[in-house]
Amino acid sequence: MQLLIGTGNAGKHIEIREVLEDLSLEFLSPSDLQISIDPEETGSSFAQNALQKAKHFYEHGGCIPTVADDSGIIIEALEGELGIHTRRWGAGAEASDEQWIEYFLERMQKEKNKKARFVCNLAYIDPEGEEHLFEGSCEGLITNTLEAEYLPGLPISACFKPEGFDMVYSAMSIDQKNSLSHRGRAVQQFRLHLEQN
Repeated sequence: MQLLIGTGNAGKHIEIREVLEDLSLEFLSPSDLQISIDPEETGSSFAQNALQKAKHFYEHGGCIPTVADDSGIIIEALEGELGIHTRRWGAGAEASDEQWIEYFLERMQKEKNKKARFVCNLAYIDPEGEEHLFEGSCEGLITNTLEAEYLPGLPISACFKPEGFDMVYSAMSIDQKNSLSHRGRAVQQFRLHLEQN
């Protein structure tokens, strides 16, 4: 089965593929199908935005089964500031990963409370056009500095330490990260759905 991974974020594409790699799927990206129009993100929740993205790529990709995610971080000390607006917050959507994370870490230096929660909603539109939603989350702490390299598009993974662990997401092995990260957990549920159907 062909599966369109509806994202222009290289890091997200890699993480979704990592969990599904051994299934009988042919992975496609928007660029493979010459989809250059970006989806709108006007929803008021991760789930609404994930569905908007999935529908957008499903329709523009010729109704190929499509998965898309909307994810972000909820910072306890910055209540209401990030969440669904994470990538557009602070230095802004046009900022490079380096500019965005520099602004974020500078802002977090002023906060004593470093508690955070990553959330991912994954929307899947199946071969019949039916919609499915999967959610994953992970509690943790923001570190004062970047503690590892990170995949393009995923800079917070280098300064987010999951609860009970002494290393940040991007310092973990692929299997460890994908077993406990917000996106890994959502994609694992999606994988289970594919295997059962």
